[in-house]
Amino acid sequence: MAVVVPWRAPSASSSSSSGPLLRPSPAGRTPLASPFLGSSHGRVSLVHSVMKAPSLTVARPFQVRCQEAVIPKEQRWMFEPSQIDGPDIWNKTWYPKAADHENTKKTWYIVDATDKILGRLASTIAIHIRGKNLATYTPSVDMGAYVIVVNAEKIAVSGKKRTQKLYRRHSGRPGGMKVETFDQLQKRIPERIVEHAVRGMLPKGRLGRTLFTHLKVYKGPDHPHQAQMPVDLPIRDRRVQVEK
Repeated sequence: MAVVVPWRAPSASSSSSSGPLLRPSPAGRTPLASPFLGSSHGRVSLVHSVMKAPSLTVARPFQVRCQEAVIPKEQRWMFEPSQIDGPDIWNKTWYPKAADHENTKKTWYIVDATDKILGRLASTIAIHIRGKNLATYTPSVDMGAYVIVVNAEKIAVSGKKRTQKLYRRHSGRPGGMKVETFDQLQKRIPERIVEHAVRGMLPKGRLGRTLFTHLKVYKGPDHPHQAQMPVDLPIRDRRVQVEK
């Protein structure tokens, strides 16, 4: 712990003689320089030549006293190795380090999209990809998991979205706008429907582009990620499944 002793400015009556700022220096020692008042050598020589007074030294403006604080052994597991001598009092906000979000240690989830509402399933997938379900969630860091979606061609929508929901794409040339309905895109490229819904729920920017690579969508029940040993995606929303 650091104890700071405040410094008081000297008064006009005490500046010429013995005050808290000046004190006699031992014989044969060169006067020191003060970081606040500049060099005191010229001032001391002037006083010595005119008033025939002994050489004076500028005192330090404040003192800092440090006391060692050692954490007990039974409590050291709560701190980093660099904080064994005491917690970091200047930075109390926890921020994930590189070891806290390694891709090789991330969890892999799998979900079957058969007869599941598109929007409700996409929101659950985006939450786990971002890591919002974790206590260590940090908006600017990739803390989430990988999600595998199978049977993407069996995704469902509510209402009349199958014929009224439109997907647009542009070739970049004049008149190159292509528009197709949900039903048409589901027959052509069913994986794109889930990818489009999840991408809209991720951050826009470099982090969002990286998070989008954690989504794996496949047509049919097969996928090439058996080595990652994926677990079932926990879905709390009971309305995600279409009632038949």
